[in-house]
Amino acid sequence: MDKLSKHPEDTRAFAVATELRATIGKIKRKVAGQGSAADLTLSQIAVVLRLEQDGPLTTSGLARLESMRPQSMASVVSALENAGLISGTPDPTDGRQTLVSLTDTARQWLREGRAARQDWLTRTIETRLTPAEQEQLMTAIGLLKRLAED
Repeated sequence: MDKLSKHPEDTRAFAVATELRATIGKIKRKVAGQGSAADLTLSQIAVVLRLEQDGPLTTSGLARLESMRPQSMASVVSALENAGLISGTPDPTDGRQTLVSLTDTARQWLREGRAARQDWLTRTIETRLTPAEQEQLMTAIGLLKRLAED
């Protein structure tokens, strides 16, 4: 007899975990689909988000932080430069290095994408859930926050 058969609460927790993972994944995909990724690859999006979070970095620094080979990162950086989302400037402490940073175009793209995702989620909650269900969702969010705590 397996462990789950001996403990009904474990079976319930397992079922809840399975449903929760599937549902969060589906919501995440729907929300992500609302912002324009402008045909960027996942690696390119990761670099844009890294630069937003950490500020200007060298290509080798980006490669290290994103666990990529420097040659692969150089390709990602080149594509983002060609798209006008990042630009390079000489490193003030080491002129042999170039620091890449987000352009105003990238910052605007990030703001607009986040706003589109927020608007979609807000409209979806308003149109698909009653006020009472919205309160239930707030309660569930509190529980999800507890699960996310370290």
